[in-house]
Amino acid sequence: MFNPTDWLRLIMAALVILPIVTVIRESGYYLIATLLRGKNKHLIIGSGPTLFKIPTIEVRRYFFMFSWMEYDELEPRNRFWHGLIYAAPIITTGIFAFSVNSLVLNEVLSPNIFWTTFIFYCFYYMLFDLIPVYLPDGQPTNGRAIFDLIWHGERSDYKKARLEQEAQEEETNEDESDRSNTEAQEETKENRDRDDEERDDHTNPESSREKKHSDNEEDKQRSYTEAQEETKENRDRDDEERSDHTKSEENK
Repeated sequence: MFNPTDWLRLIMAALVILPIVTVIRESGYYLIATLLRGKNKHLIIGSGPTLFKIPTIEVRRYFFMFSWMEYDELEPRNRFWHGLIYAAPIITTGIFAFSVNSLVLNEVLSPNIFWTTFIFYCFYYMLFDLIPVYLPDGQPTNGRAIFDLIWHGERSDYKKARLEQEAQEEETNEDESDRSNTEAQEETKENRDRDDEERDDHTNPESSREKKHSDNEEDKQRSYTEAQEETKENRDRDDEERSDHTKSEENK
């Protein structure tokens, strides 16, 4: 059950401690970008409409929700600088967490709700950054970026681009393979049908003979019918001529 103290701790954490810890984390990127002479540095705290801004830092109305750091692409020449960029937020958060924790343990700071909650969220962000995984949007955590840099010898964004290119090439090869298989299957089917027709002609001569016999019968029947028709016409014509001669004799 939440008591009044817990509610106070929750509100303080959401509106004060989390924004402070987030700014501390993002300041790591800011310091390294400054060290590497990065241009157009821009630290954004919060979201929504702009509340106020100073050079390179902007605070928005919902300051307690999100924060992030923007800067132009840096081009360090070796993996050390790349690793330092990824490790910067972990280092800065860790420095504050261990420093405040040490001050509390030595009773320099009072172990009250504010400082214990501050230490908790500092270590939370450190743990989150150190876990070597890819986030749902495909972006790596800083721990994953450092792991890829050390283990694979390349930046995570380069690795991601390479894997996407390999996947695209593999998909293209599969499409070409499927298309080739389809064409080959169609050709095989046509050849099989043609072979079946030729095989049927050789292995079933009776059907061929029956077909020829049927054709001959039809020709014969057609010939008989034509001959019969001609005979009938001749007979009718003879009957007419005979009838004409008979009538002429009677008249005489």
